[in-house]
Amino acid sequence: MLGLITLNRPRAINALTHEMVLLVSRALDEWEHDDAVRTVAITGAGERGLCAGGDIVALYEAAVEGPAEPAVEFWADEYAMNARIATYPKPIVAVQDGLVLGGGIGISAHASHRVVTERSRLGFPEVTIGFVPDVGGTWLLSRSPGELGTRLALTGAHVGAADAILVGLSDQFVPSELIPALLDRLGTEEPDIAIAAVRADPGPAPLEAERELTDRTFGQATVCEIIAALEADGDEPARQIAGTVAAKSPTAVSVALEALRRARALDSLEEALEQEFRVSTRHLSAPDFAEGIRAQVIDKDRSPAWRPADLGEITTSMVEEFFRESPWGSFHSARVMSKETS
Repeated sequence: MLGLITLNRPRAINALTHEMVLLVSRALDEWEHDDAVRTVAITGAGERGLCAGGDIVALYEAAVEGPAEPAVEFWADEYAMNARIATYPKPIVAVQDGLVLGGGIGISAHASHRVVTERSRLGFPEVTIGFVPDVGGTWLLSRSPGELGTRLALTGAHVGAADAILVGLSDQFVPSELIPALLDRLGTEEPDIAIAAVRADPGPAPLEAERELTDRTFGQATVCEIIAALEADGDEPARQIAGTVAAKSPTAVSVALEALRRARALDSLEEALEQEFRVSTRHLSAPDFAEGIRAQVIDKDRSPAWRPADLGEITTSMVEEFFRESPWGSFHSARVMSKETS
């Protein structure tokens, strides 16, 4: 039997609320010990996408109005869910159809089997709102070929099916019209067999043709040096990429670069999630997080006033502050405190 999880907030492109995270975790707990359930599948309601990320309006309220605990508890439970998916003893097939952003990647890219379609657009847009990739994103992107993951983290760009497979966010391409057939097969067949019956060639990955440029420029030591290398390349596409990075929160892109470099030295997803918990909770008191959400989601003026506004003002000590131990400890200890006070 197939255990089917359908994220069901189609008007919000299934953006994850805290309640949804808890419901998914509860279902995984129940099905782990249900011998009738052999495989789990994760899908999204509606036609727009699996999941557009977390409920950032709730995070904005926690950052601006307080208290901070609802945001901290959400991240703690979300990261625990991400880790649970990665180590789940039964196969999990994640259908990454349509938009799959931020938290949507967290709930899908750690699954044992990941499929994209011709409609898929995957990405970590966090630097656009003054935040950094989380939900295990630093673990995934730091293990992409060369500096492709660094490029995705600092630009916030969305990628299609072939590129998602190239950078390690997905595994197989299945035409969207065959997703219902795939889900039917998963009820009786092993995932590898079911996917093999409907998979297709995603075509060439556009980012592969830009590997040399990406590795040469995004391999620089600092964001300022990355932008300078892109601008010095001389080609218009490189200059456009430089402009994209330069428009993001100077603090966020600097912290994101450091987070990815540190994640490369970590031994497990769990360690990366712990690092991300420290960085995420530190963002609650960082001005760019609330300002980025305000500009992109609340007021929608798309004109954030970053503080500081210049990359040259970012110091090493400012970046290192985000990696200090969280006031709430680890995401595991934050979950314990949440349960004790609920």
